[in-house]
Amino acid sequence: VQLQASGGGLVQAGGSLRLSCAGSGRTFSTYAMGWFRQAPGKEREFVATINWIGGSTRYADSVKGRFTISRDNAKNTVYLQMNSLKPEDTAVYYCAAGSRYDSSRPESYVMDYWGEGTLVTVSS
Repeated sequence: VQLQASGGGLVQAGGSLRLSCAGSGRTFSTYAMGWFRQAPGKEREFVATINWIGGSTRYADSVKGRFTISRDNAKNTVYLQMNSLKPEDTAVYYCAAGSRYDSSRPESYVMDYWGEGTLVTVSS
């Protein structure tokens, strides 16, 4: 699976952005999908995941209630709607695909494939 994220940019605090991640291959719909982010000087962290059919989602506490992950398997695309953005949301955002469930992980899945990131900058 090849993944390509897009939709990043510069936005003021309180604003919204929607990220998209387009996947290639006929097996896209069999993978759980996730969004992760890495801020300057920090480790990569989990943001949100969604199962293969879109019926189950998980969120990091820091984004719960503000971000929404969704997917359209007919378009091989996963989305991250980000509302009420804060300066601390500034990071490079990555999408990922995984097939193995792991309840010990906050994201619940082992991610096997990663796309290139898209930069989100939130100004105060």
